[in-house]
Amino acid sequence: MKSILLLMADGFEEIEGITCIDVLRRGGINVVTASLDNLDVCGSHNIIVKADKPINDIDISQFDGVVLPGGMPGSANLRDNEKVIKIVKEMNEMGGLIAAICAAPIVLERAGVIEGKNATSYPGFNNEMGSCTYLEDRVVLDNNILTARGPGVAMEFSFAIVEYLINISKVDELKIGMIV
Repeated sequence: MKSILLLMADGFEEIEGITCIDVLRRGGINVVTASLDNLDVCGSHNIIVKADKPINDIDISQFDGVVLPGGMPGSANLRDNEKVIKIVKEMNEMGGLIAAICAAPIVLERAGVIEGKNATSYPGFNNEMGSCTYLEDRVVLDNNILTARGPGVAMEFSFAIVEYLINISKVDELKIGMIV
């Protein structure tokens, strides 16, 4: 079974985080959520979500990829956390999937993993992503780096993760069951 680590910081975009967790689990992917501090994480719209583990208890070698939901100040909190940057760099060295949506691609810029790659983000954050080739596509996959625009494409982003880790047939099956 494939495993994904989804990192949540206070101020994360709930639609992006919860949609991804739900779709991936429906797709048979093990999702472990990790918080930066307390297990209770407050989203950008004041919805409190309980993480599975604190980031200090994470062994990145146990995962096939890492997902970073966006939102503000959640994305800035992820970007400014050295443990998050270390996890993203290690996942890149392992060749695992690194998926970031909305403002979260700023974390990938800080970690140095999108240099020379195609990427996207929420409008306005392109100024903080100078090392990549910035595209305005809804979802962009470049090798092991997956980026997406924002909450309105959370489902599409999640399906792209399932396709990357499993296959398009699984995505088609999910879409039928979810009436997409």
